[in-house]
Amino acid sequence: MRVISLAVFLAAYILFIFLPNKRTHVAVIGAVSLIATSVLSFKSAFLSVNWNVMGIFVGTLAVADIFMESRVPAYMAELIVNRAKSTAWSILLICALTGFISAFVENVATVLIVAPIALSLAKKLKISPVGMMIAIAVSSNLQGAATLVGDPPSMLLAGAAGMNFMDFFFYQGSPSMFFAIEFGALASGVVLYILFKKHKEKVEVVAVEKVKSWVPTGILVSLIFLLAVSSFFDIGFSSVAGIICMAFGVVSILWKKLANKGPFLEGLKSLDWDTAFFLMGVFMLVGGVVLTGWTGTFADFLSGLIGNNIFVGYTLLVFVSVFISAFVDNVPFLAAMLPVAISMAARLNINPALFLFGLLVGASLGGNITPIGASANIVACGILKKEGYSVKFSEFAKIGLPFTLAATTAAYLFVWFVWRPV
Repeated sequence: MRVISLAVFLAAYILFIFLPNKRTHVAVIGAVSLIATSVLSFKSAFLSVNWNVMGIFVGTLAVADIFMESRVPAYMAELIVNRAKSTAWSILLICALTGFISAFVENVATVLIVAPIALSLAKKLKISPVGMMIAIAVSSNLQGAATLVGDPPSMLLAGAAGMNFMDFFFYQGSPSMFFAIEFGALASGVVLYILFKKHKEKVEVVAVEKVKSWVPTGILVSLIFLLAVSSFFDIGFSSVAGIICMAFGVVSILWKKLANKGPFLEGLKSLDWDTAFFLMGVFMLVGGVVLTGWTGTFADFLSGLIGNNIFVGYTLLVFVSVFISAFVDNVPFLAAMLPVAISMAARLNINPALFLFGLLVGASLGGNITPIGASANIVACGILKKEGYSVKFSEFAKIGLPFTLAATTAAYLFVWFVWRPV
């Protein structure tokens, strides 16, 4: 059983790299293979999926969908551009808005919301939109790690560590992921300013966006408020957050049906079910290696490499995660490494928060180095291709690499000084 679970796991992860467009098929086939070979029973396969995380993911997708269609974010972006004192500050403020939205809305949806503003600004200035679009994508990826609902990796971490919504702000009485990411945002913001400071002209974007409805904004704000409130009584992050998000998802789909007078099933079809099934498949793949003891074996191996030097172990975990996530989807990587990080922390007799937060920083930010490192990057490059701009690997890295190094180093140091053993 151990050999089969590891073989299926490794085969799936290799195929994730070479067949990124078929990742859901690979994950589902891998999960079915584990059940067919009796590595996982139907019950253990079902239980290996964190249904609370799935509820949060699907529910927030539905809310994000109507928020995007309301055109409120695009309307806000136009206001920001028109009030900025120069094009450079317009770009920085658009990136800041992108980050803010991405802390509560999935990264790809955020890029789709903000992209038209960047394209409009570039056309008016008669400059290439490539730099702006790359900056928007990496800003989205960065801030997605700031809150529980920002991105699937954050949800996976919350599920593994039993963290609720407010734990991303303060965990066990100390500043948590939100502040680490904002520290990284300040450092990477300096990088973006240096890259774009040459654009000193003042420009106004012709206002074309009209808010269709403020109701979705109210729904999103209410969801965030209730998730924060639930944190005080759902201490173990059991199922309350998932139920709340699913309830708001249903409300969002119903509202969309009433507003557009369309069929109910259309609202369901528009959700990202591909990623949802991918997540479930990954949960089962990881469940297979956990149940057969491989995570403990790998944790022993890593612990043997670093000995008792916790700083070396933490540094290795962060920067190896950055490198791997530059080329591999961070969702399966993080899902596989979370139990390993917890096991390593137990062997070293330290608070697992240090390794878990470092792992999330590395896995979330490493994808910003390359155009294939994160879904938001792929979408941004796809939008540019439709506009007639081809993004080279080196062109993306000119912005993504310094941005990632600055953000990762700042967040890495923040987490170490706050969470290191004393």
